[in-house]
Amino acid sequence: MYERNYKLLRAKFSEFFLPTLFTSMAGNICLFVDGLIVSFLIGASNLAPIQIVAPVITFVNLIYWMIGLGGSVLCSVAKAEFDDEKSNSYFSVSIISLISIGVLITVIGLLFSGSIAQFLCSSQPELVSQVSQYFIALVIGMPFLCYMMSLSYFIRADGIPQLPFRAILIANIVNICFDIIYIKFFNLGLTGAALATSTGYLVGSILISYYFFKKERTLEFIKLKANAFFKFIKKIVTSGFSSASTQLYLTLKLLVINFLVGLYVGKSGVVAFGICYNSLFILYIFLIGTAQTMSPIVSVYFKEEDYSGVDYIIKRSLKIVVASSLALSVLFIFYPQALLFLYSVKDPADVPVVLNALRIFAISYVGTAITFLYTFYAQAIQKNRLSTIISLLEGFLLPISAAVILSFAIGGNGIWISFAIAELLTILFIFAYSRNINKKTNGEYTGFFINKHNDDERVFEYTINGNIEEAVNLLQRKSQKLPYLG
Repeated sequence: MYERNYKLLRAKFSEFFLPTLFTSMAGNICLFVDGLIVSFLIGASNLAPIQIVAPVITFVNLIYWMIGLGGSVLCSVAKAEFDDEKSNSYFSVSIISLISIGVLITVIGLLFSGSIAQFLCSSQPELVSQVSQYFIALVIGMPFLCYMMSLSYFIRADGIPQLPFRAILIANIVNICFDIIYIKFFNLGLTGAALATSTGYLVGSILISYYFFKKERTLEFIKLKANAFFKFIKKIVTSGFSSASTQLYLTLKLLVINFLVGLYVGKSGVVAFGICYNSLFILYIFLIGTAQTMSPIVSVYFKEEDYSGVDYIIKRSLKIVVASSLALSVLFIFYPQALLFLYSVKDPADVPVVLNALRIFAISYVGTAITFLYTFYAQAIQKNRLSTIISLLEGFLLPISAAVILSFAIGGNGIWISFAIAELLTILFIFAYSRNINKKTNGEYTGFFINKHNDDERVFEYTINGNIEEAVNLLQRKSQKLPYLG
């Protein structure tokens, strides 16, 4: 009669899950559709230069994650301590630094575009010209990207979450619309695709600047001396690097994989990798939506020592990510033609390479889902070191090592197989780690997710109707057994 039925916990999870899923869907669908439109208008072969330039974007992501996200976290702490001067200092230093860095990236990119393109195309020198023209148009938008994304973190920290969501969503929609305008009507080709992206960043920057006209905003720019400025930036970078490090791993991974694919498979392989990489945008809709819903709930319940609640949430989250990743994996293993159709892949040289790559790459989806969820889970239960190790293994060391070894041993297929191998080895590491923790703690922690058991002598865990009579009856039944009610 009084057993816990988890109805309230299930309702709370659903309450957070749908809005988070839709937010994740908005960003990832726009990125996915952007690739579809570009390939439809100028051909799937032009995905190769775009994929080669991808590490530049992830490198810029690293910068604004590190400074923007790191600064916003410190700003939130300062606001919680009612230290307005410090919170405004973090805000001012972060935004000014990122705008300056964005401008510097643009200047360096324009001055050395040829050398950068040659570096990016080290295994595909015939693509240097295309990569250069795409890179030049794209790098113009970097100051706007840095400004828009960094400001979005601080606006959320200031309690105005809807504005950055709308600005970033509209920026993506503008990108898609101007893809059509620049490419179809102005015949700008790859340059048009990059200009559309930069235009989206510009419009998003204008829209998000409405924050400075809002009466409810609490953050403002203040002047700082040079020594104070650098003191704050050091704290910001230190705070933000842990979270941003995933983008560093991704940048290095893309550089190496692009090189290996170009070396062992050629241009068609780079096209294939671009489509495989873009297919992850669909998967990440479910992974990000689930992980970001799970994380705060697990964090609260773990802190309150409600371990059965933690167990319920993580199992529910695991079912969602495994089911969604398995469905996509089966779809693209057996029907990879669906993505070929969407990306308008028609070149006879590209078709077999893309089909083969997609079928093998899709095997890694389920492993990606499990490791991604576990990374967020480890952070939620305050095992940040474990989360960092998983990110390093899964995001860089294992895929790169596997790709280098397998490509040398069996050629191009080894590169596609390396992604699944990396996920499998990461899961095996987590399994071994959890077994070790379970043994060390003599069963205090148990299972793959190293969760604890509720102490029946200390935890009161039952479900009743909301009336006094049932509450009194239950307390009377349990009073002899529970010296402590937690």
